[in-house]
Amino acid sequence: MRFFKSLVSASALISTATALATVSRAGRYLYANGSRFSIKGVAYQPQGTVGSGNPTGFPEPTDFVDPLADSAGCARDLPYLKQLGVNVVRVYSVNSALNHDACMSALSGAGIYVILDLALPVNGSIDRAAPAWTVNLLDLYLGTIDAFYKYDNLLAFNIGNEIVTAVADTISAPYIKAASRDVKAYLQSISSTALISFSSTDGDTSWRMALSNYLACDTAATSIDLFGLNNYRWCGDATVAAYSTLITDYTSYPIPAYFSEFGCITSPPRLWTEVAAIFGDSDLTNEWSGGVAFSYFPAVGGYGLVNISTDATSVTTGSDFAALQTQYANAPVPTTPAQSAAGANTQATCPTEDPAAFLGSTTLPPTPEAGVCTCLQQNVVSCAYSNTASNDSAAILGDIIAYTCSQLPALGGDCTPIGSNGTSGVYGPFSVCDPTTQVNYAISQYYQLSARAAAACSFSGNATVVSSGPATETAAASAASSCAAAAFTGTTVPSAPGSTVANTVGAATATSASGSGSSSGNGGHKSGAIGGFEALRGTAAFTAMALAAVAGGIAVIV
Repeated sequence: MRFFKSLVSASALISTATALATVSRAGRYLYANGSRFSIKGVAYQPQGTVGSGNPTGFPEPTDFVDPLADSAGCARDLPYLKQLGVNVVRVYSVNSALNHDACMSALSGAGIYVILDLALPVNGSIDRAAPAWTVNLLDLYLGTIDAFYKYDNLLAFNIGNEIVTAVADTISAPYIKAASRDVKAYLQSISSTALISFSSTDGDTSWRMALSNYLACDTAATSIDLFGLNNYRWCGDATVAAYSTLITDYTSYPIPAYFSEFGCITSPPRLWTEVAAIFGDSDLTNEWSGGVAFSYFPAVGGYGLVNISTDATSVTTGSDFAALQTQYANAPVPTTPAQSAAGANTQATCPTEDPAAFLGSTTLPPTPEAGVCTCLQQNVVSCAYSNTASNDSAAILGDIIAYTCSQLPALGGDCTPIGSNGTSGVYGPFSVCDPTTQVNYAISQYYQLSARAAAACSFSGNATVVSSGPATETAAASAASSCAAAAFTGTTVPSAPGSTVANTVGAATATSASGSGSSSGNGGHKSGAIGGFEALRGTAAFTAMALAAVAGGIAVIV
């Protein structure tokens, strides 16, 4: 065991090194300066506060620490990253409002690229239970891109992590693909060379391969550039047979792929002998472009290569660190095929919908455009959510929309215009709006159809009547129809986000790591001002609706 303090000061992080070579795709491989590039990486994200109930078995965080905004932490860790010999770090969550120049420059000077996830924990990502692709989520992603695309060592933006964990979750695939499409269009508009990637759970072959092909199919404009698989199959001193299924499954996969996480802990100590296979076995190197060891920082379950002192100034390394350092140092360097022999870029064949394996439609959601949401707010809303100062807004919004959408059919209304369906490929005209606007649409309907009774726009004091709103239900319905008719239904290059997109409603803020961002939408706030609201809360039906009413958007259960 080794223990010493980093001698690198924060001021020493500023590098004068020349720019790193761009990593690009050619065929199914990565190249830099004309030579094949393999990812020799480590996950670099302090674990936030973890929750429970994640179907992958790994707890999802509820907050996060931005490691690339911590210049002192980068100075402390950089010598160890160099010792490991990594050329990539994967970072799961950052705060785009902070400054990242020192860390990114230091990593660049050390020849280390960054694969950066765009999502934030809780509700700052596409939710596997109730997927949506909305204006606020797009703006959140673009805000991170605007903060990072300038760095020469930004290798890829990761559009999602482990969103799909079972066949039922494949309803989210069209939203993931739409996010890839729109983010890629934006990157091209700002002349960024960063790749678009996605990290998948290593699940059953049936849905995993359908998802892999779906995200890489159709055209280059809608396909990801790099597929990541979070893979923990090699445990202890295993053999390449541990990867036999993956070798077979991805034999003809047309885009670059890598292990976006690896490092099984069920047979400690971790020997990391899979490194020699990942970088040296021809069956693997013909298909896979390296991997990212999980994790530099300690994580629940016994992961972690180092421990950080309580004063955050020093690092302790252990046997896991030493073993990975040795394996990375001895890893072969794949050199074939040459870039000239890599072949043309091609895409996969899109899978067909299959109730037993894949539920995603090839019809994608439109590019989120704010105009229809502005139309709703200005012309339709007569009852508005007003508890915007609450730290529990996501949960409150979830409860309100669950109750309101359950009651509207009996009054002659419905929530279909704010809903969407990734299996049928039908997306309501207001489904792209931010969650508050969607809630305002629903509760305004409820208020109007309840004869504009004051109690129908209370929701335990969480909503307020808008005096300038439509005076009658007929006027409100007419205005909503006009907004819906004008809604954008195609694809376009997204506009640059506004200045206040560092966070989104319900997204964890800086003090996350991987995860789909799913949320129960339930909270410890008061509720029940409307007759029946309190009685419905806590029932199975209400819980299901609240799960579908998350901050990323509303998936209406009909």
